Amino acid sequence: MLRRLAAVTASTAIGLLGPTVPVAHADAPPVVEPAGLEPAGLNPAGLDPAVVNLATNPGFEIPTLPLADYGSIPGWNCGAGEATVTADAHSGSAALSVTPAGAASPGQCGQTVSVRPDTTYTLSAWVNGSYVFLGATGTGHDVPPAWTASTDGGWQQLTTSFTTGADTSSVQLYLHGWYNQGGYRADDVELDGPAVDPARATWNVPTTDRVVFFTIDDGWYRTPEAARFIADHQLPITAFPLPMPSGFQPDYFQQVTAVPGSSVQDHTVSHRDLTTLSPAEQQAEICSARDIDQRIYGSTPTVFRPPYFAYNAATLQAAANCGLRTVLTATADFSFGASTVYRGGLLQPGDVVIMHFTDTLAADLQRALDAANAAGLRPAGLITYLH
Repeated sequence: MLRRLAAVTASTAIGLLGPTVPVAHADAPPVVEPAGLEPAGLNPAGLDPAVVNLATNPGFEIPTLPLADYGSIPGWNCGAGEATVTADAHSGSAALSVTPAGAASPGQCGQTVSVRPDTTYTLSAWVNGSYVFLGATGTGHDVPPAWTASTDGGWQQLTTSFTTGADTSSVQLYLHGWYNQGGYRADDVELDGPAVDPARATWNVPTTDRVVFFTIDDGWYRTPEAARFIADHQLPITAFPLPMPSGFQPDYFQQVTAVPGSSVQDHTVSHRDLTTLSPAEQQAEICSARDIDQRIYGSTPTVFRPPYFAYNAATLQAAANCGLRTVLTATADFSFGASTVYRGGLLQPGDVVIMHFTDTLAADLQRALDAANAAGLRPAGLITYLH
């Protein structure tokens, strides 16, 4: 009964997303995956990384989701209340429209994208307005922006290029206007160059240490009993909260990840099955959740948990483009009163246990800890073991 009540509550919270969104991961069948990490650089779909557009939501065509970050544009970070999507586009059906909030704001929008070191990239965008700037920071070298004093009421393409430094793994793209010069529009952003290697997928962490890893997803129920259990037993927890529950009670997730070795990681914005989405939509889901986690918790995720354990080759590439190097499922499920080890038998060193923030979490944690003790294992910090 508690399991069904949890599912109903989650379903109510995400009902605007439509009937295709599943609710409780524990209802999904076990996923059988090979043990161990796929090697970096594996490209099972044969995707050509030679020259691609790495920008997230480059044409501003991806709709703002009901659970997106309080009305923001997927994949982009703009000043509060300054950015909207307009139908007056250079191409397609949408473009970015920015109106600076006041004289002290240039109306900047930006995003972070993973890149290869010692590599040349070309950045371009179509803009409409006065004193519009396009550029990149964090490249490892000084890069002058491309800009225009006026587009004379039409669309104009701005283009610049840069070569990344030897230690550069990500850059920050930006668009902005200028002080007291009014608003601007932008469309068809391109960051052209080779993509980074796809993320590696795993359901465990190969190690000879007698350790196990506790992970907890979603965040719809935030019970003090679970928080006390984690603190009392000093359990390192890897949490994968969604942005909406993070926004409701960020202090709770900071509390349950206070034990050394704990961390907050990425679980998408809307908890949709990513295999039903385009590569561009997948990248927007993952990058947007990364940005929200970074803003709320002050650390940048490096691990991605796909909802329902559903992922494909596009997911691995999208995760890598967002700076996430590992796509993690699990070898055991102790959610909602379950005690399921997918390959049977006792837990083994390096196993990953999935649980959920539900009203049964305290009992689930006790059962998972008992199972770890029975196998002679101790809970450890996941990030410490992922290299």
